[in-house]
Order: sequence, then C-alpha cells, then structure tokens
Amino acid sequence: MSLASMDKDTGHAERMDGIYRYQRHIYDVTRKYYLLGRDRTIRALNVPAGGTLLEMGCGTGRNLLLASRHFPQARLFGLDISREMLAQTARNFRGGGTVPHCIVADATAFSAADFGEDGFDRILISYALSMIPDWEAAVDAALAALKPEGELHIVDFGQQEGLPTWFRDGLRAWLRRFHVSPRARAEAVLQEKAALAGRTLSFQRLYRGYAWTACIKPATEKGGAHG
Repeated sequence: MSLASMDKDTGHAERMDGIYRYQRHIYDVTRKYYLLGRDRTIRALNVPAGGTLLEMGCGTGRNLLLASRHFPQARLFGLDISREMLAQTARNFRGGGTVPHCIVADATAFSAADFGEDGFDRILISYALSMIPDWEAAVDAALAALKPEGELHIVDFGQQEGLPTWFRDGLRAWLRRFHVSPRARAEAVLQEKAALAGRTLSFQRLYRGYAWTACIKPATEKGGAHG
C-alpha cells in the first residue's frame, strides 16, 4: 500500500470516528427507520451450522447480534474502520452471547487470514458500500475472503427511482451529511465481478427502489432473488 493510500485510509477512519463518536449511542434507534431490508437480508444468510459469518462495516454489532439469534451455532466476525463503533459492538453484546471476533480494518484491504481463518461461509455488507469511497475494491476484498462455496450478501440504498422526487431529493441531501452515496452502478458492477469470480448474482430492488439486495453465490448453485 502506498503512503498516499495510507493517508487516505487514515483520513477516512478519522472522519468515521468523528461522525460516530457520539452517534454510536443512538445509532441503532435512529437507523431502524430508514435502513430498510436489513432484517430480511440477515434471515436469508442461511449460515450453515458451525459456519462462519463476517460482517464488513459491522458498526455497532446490531446485525451480528440479530444473526446470532437466527444462527446460534454460527461463528461471528466483524470489521469496521471506526474504533468508536467497535467499542459499541462489545457493549451491545454484553449479556447477549459470545462477542464476535472484531478488528479495526479497511474493508478494501483485509483478508480472512487477518482473523485466523482460511475463508468465510457468509459475508454480509449492510448499508456500508454507500459509505466506502473505493466500494468496488471492498467487493473484490469480500469475494477474495469467501470460501469456494461461500456467499456474499449485500443490502444498501438504491436510486429511489419509483419514489416521489421530493422524497428522493430530501433523502439524498440527508445522506450526504453522513458521507453516504448510493451506488448507481451497483447491479452492473456486481454482475461483472460475479462473472469474473465464476459466480452468479441475484439482485432485487426493494420498496420502489429505496433499497436493493444482492447475493453472489457459487456458479453451481441456481440463482434467483433472495429475501
């Protein structure tokens, strides 16, 4: 990694810590009203018994805590670029099961070996690609960290194409305050990366384009929308 890249990554980490240093205490309460589609994506993970689940950009650990209830035999892992958010993850798991193995890491530059694993059965990216500057590199890193039979599940903001203009413009203005940029080319990019990896993509728009979900699976498995 070049010095310029390191400086860029450090700047992003500091920016995220600055945003969430205080917001982490109310993050889950406020975000549940507009981070739609997360729970259905988690239910669709179907983590095998004793299997591994990594969430990239795990934030407060809210999604991992829910996943632990759906898949109690799964081994949980998380990474986030914000130390402030990972501190909240540990707090949220107090009294709620084994704390996941979480590390501070850049989603574009990690490997399964950073966790002492040779790959993951499932990787979840929930409303994080829209916050990662080099989001395509994060997808590449996720695919590289999967086991051959593993699956990558993603949910994020869509283009709101079926919603009123006033709503779309207002939402975009609100999201920009938190450095969130819905990825207009998400489906095309994911399709290309899935094909290059010898995998298949299923992609589904939700709530009139408010959000979308995607699942990249081994090519031997039949594709189709999940949810």
